Amino acid sequence: MKKVLIVDDSLSMARQLEKIINDSGDHTCVGLARNGAEAIKMNHTENPDIICMDMNMPGMDGLTALRSLVLLDKEVKVVMVTSLGGVGDKFTEALKLGAKNVLSKPFEAEDMLRMLREL
Repeated sequence: MKKVLIVDDSLSMARQLEKIINDSGDHTCVGLARNGAEAIKMNHTENPDIICMDMNMPGMDGLTALRSLVLLDKEVKVVMVTSLGGVGDKFTEALKLGAKNVLSKPFEAEDMLRMLREL
């Protein structure tokens, strides 16, 4: 069972993702972080296989956190989840920085699970 860390400042979105992941049968949520700084700390303490991270958060945003996570661990697997629809340059930047994929909100549960299973 792969461990997933969810990073999103919206508690309702984090809970929705947590339910999708825990109900999948092949993934389990090991923690919820509210911003990029918490994600970096929890990556170290929880050692997730995959991080699902929002791009736009207060404090440290997802792209800044992604830069740090990749510097700390070249093998880190991050899926960026964002409501920044139509902002193609942010999608491209996330992929260049090392994100494994980018998923736009709102999304279908099956799309999220397919991305996680591919990692």
